[in-house]
Amino acid sequence: MPVQLKKFLLTYSFIYSTIFFASAQDYQISLLTCDPGDQLYSAFGHSAIRVLEKSTGEDLVFNYGTFDFNTPYFYVKFTQRTLDYMLSVSTYERFLAEYNYYQRDVREQVLDLSPEQIERLVDFLQINYRPQNRFYRYDFFYDNCATRIRDVMDRVLGKQLDWNEEQNPEQKTFRNLIDEYVYPLPWADFGIDLALGSVIDVDASEREKQFLPDYMEAAFGKALIVGDGPTRPLVKENKVILEFPDRESPMDLFNPYILWWVFAILVMALTYFGFKKKRLFIGFDIGFFTVLGLLGLLITMLWFFTFHSQTKYNWNILWAFPGHLILAFMLMRKSIPAWVKKYLLFALISANVGLVFWFFGWQSFHPSIVPLLLVLILRTNFLYYNLEKFRLNPKG
Repeated sequence: MPVQLKKFLLTYSFIYSTIFFASAQDYQISLLTCDPGDQLYSAFGHSAIRVLEKSTGEDLVFNYGTFDFNTPYFYVKFTQRTLDYMLSVSTYERFLAEYNYYQRDVREQVLDLSPEQIERLVDFLQINYRPQNRFYRYDFFYDNCATRIRDVMDRVLGKQLDWNEEQNPEQKTFRNLIDEYVYPLPWADFGIDLALGSVIDVDASEREKQFLPDYMEAAFGKALIVGDGPTRPLVKENKVILEFPDRESPMDLFNPYILWWVFAILVMALTYFGFKKKRLFIGFDIGFFTVLGLLGLLITMLWFFTFHSQTKYNWNILWAFPGHLILAFMLMRKSIPAWVKKYLLFALISANVGLVFWFFGWQSFHPSIVPLLLVLILRTNFLYYNLEKFRLNPKG
């Protein structure tokens, strides 16, 4: 190689390295973690990446947790899990304005990345933001706003990132983890336990817990960068950006725990009165089994006709069964077929099997369904033994 060309290449390489190092050092990369909000969609918190370019003052937030409400058939796609989420970019100021408005705490972890790592991360985010790359199929547990950021870090840092996980962590199922966040929203808690199946009653690994922003924040705080000079923590600085006084969750008496027990006590009284007066009060059973049947249809649809992995093998169907709709229809007829009595026995046994599934831990049901199961067992028993006798009573 000619001496002049060699000098030129060395000079060019030095200048490029200097410019690259200065450019990369100009960026500050942070993980933003936002506290849960008061609504179900915000009950689990949020995560985003902040990219601050110091020389220009450009301060952007890359957010994997957004979707387009104008998507055709939005609610159908959301229900079936065919709705795509996307990576969006907003200014840091605009991002904070929303959380300030809703009074949700925001914390920042500034990452201790090398210039090369910063460049790879910024390049990856810019490429990922291109229209053809920004959309992805959202999955609450395995592919959401938090796990996407974790996966970005894994991809950019590779073997240089050591998550430094605990060797003997506290064991928690996915359902336990959800319950930590939805207990202030009792009806949402009830609905989630009704819709999600036994597949979430398994222990989550430390990595899998990172679908929740708080757990990913903790994971970032433990993580180390290795093989890039001396081993160092991934996070070099922690900041509190927004902080508000803790808000107490008011005790709402209209919740499933109280409501279903009051309902069960009233049904017990109705059944006792009906037994004494030899009346069925069949109108109640028509309404009750209609509601259970509709719930069963919903569970069936979520289990077999959507792409949600968490709604499979949902044994709530043992008590909220679609066939109860047929029972309700038959109870409206003047002449009731003989097989209805056999169906009542099936419904009674099925409800008891549900209790067995719960007792042995095959699926954790919401505690407030206990009174509903008692009502189901009571009424199927009552109808099984008295339907033919009391049906002859014109008042029945």
